[in-house]
Amino acid sequence: MSNESAKPVRFGLIGSGGIAKVHVDALARIPQAQLAAIYSVDPVSACRLLDSDSAAAAANDDDVLLCDSVESLLGQDAAVDAVLIATPSGLHAEGAIPALRAGKHVLCEKPLEIQSGRIRSMIAEASQQNRILAGLLPLRCGVGAQVIRRAVEQGRFGRLTFLSARIKWWREPSYYEASAWRGKWSLDGGGALMNQGIHAVDLLLWLGGQVTQVSALSGQLVHTGIEVEDTLAANLRYASGALGTITAATSCYPGLDFMLEISGDRGTAVLVDDRIQDWRFADEKPEDEAIRAGNLGGEIRGGSSDPAAISCEGHRQQIADFCEAVRGSSRDSIIEGDEAGAAVAVVEAAYRSARSGKAENVEELS
Repeated sequence: MSNESAKPVRFGLIGSGGIAKVHVDALARIPQAQLAAIYSVDPVSACRLLDSDSAAAAANDDDVLLCDSVESLLGQDAAVDAVLIATPSGLHAEGAIPALRAGKHVLCEKPLEIQSGRIRSMIAEASQQNRILAGLLPLRCGVGAQVIRRAVEQGRFGRLTFLSARIKWWREPSYYEASAWRGKWSLDGGGALMNQGIHAVDLLLWLGGQVTQVSALSGQLVHTGIEVEDTLAANLRYASGALGTITAATSCYPGLDFMLEISGDRGTAVLVDDRIQDWRFADEKPEDEAIRAGNLGGEIRGGSSDPAAISCEGHRQQIADFCEAVRGSSRDSIIEGDEAGAAVAVVEAAYRSARSGKAENVEELS
């Protein structure tokens, strides 16, 4: 290994809100990554982030630059190799596109952006600059989700017939009241489906393939002071012919664990958070009994009732994979821009359907 490839990837972090702390905690657990600089519109929260033990560990005992603008952070040619975007969802492109133009690789918090048009611009910029653009969707890192994915690839489910995901979560009114951007179309891009449910939409695509049509109903049933939905139910049609459903809510006290079900004509699996709860196939394999024992997974935790309870383990894995891609290794384990953006296109179709009252086609990014 060359000296250059042995150096840690130096990250500039844009944003200092709650999810930024998850990024910093993850960086502290990755030897090949280093926190080099932070920019936030809120210097107080950025300083608070810098004062954490995780920030000190992530910096590898070097000083972290506290920048007063995105331009200042991006101008640190010797200090920053890549940028982590942890701003409100509707501002992701505002940080990502200048970063790509400055020659930085970009790893972006979910959703990649809130509009497909902006995502296309981000993808085009990454291609033009020959830089990596990837998204963070950590539920894919769960051991249970990966076991199911392998079973799909092996054809164990036979023909996929039905896939469902449930995100019946709870958020206190203070979750929206304490934020200048949550619950607003311009910055959140939607409500329970775009913000909380995007993870489930991505898993449904990762496991079931392309969704072509969505029919949805939505409402503001509890959090009536916000602009967006707190409750949504949608039917899905896949390109393969399979059908599906997704429910997404922040209105369901006390908040239930994330659940995903996948069925075909040869088998069914049920995933609850990061654990497989049911695993049955027409053609049994020796390892099936161990999988049914339920000892796999558990490290990827959701925030069904408390967003602060989200584990950083998925972020750690995906940032580590991104580091390897930046250093010239395989990009197979990262979620590149077009793939990360596909979930947003499904969400957009759901919102169009909820407004129109009819099924809406999913527009492809390409």
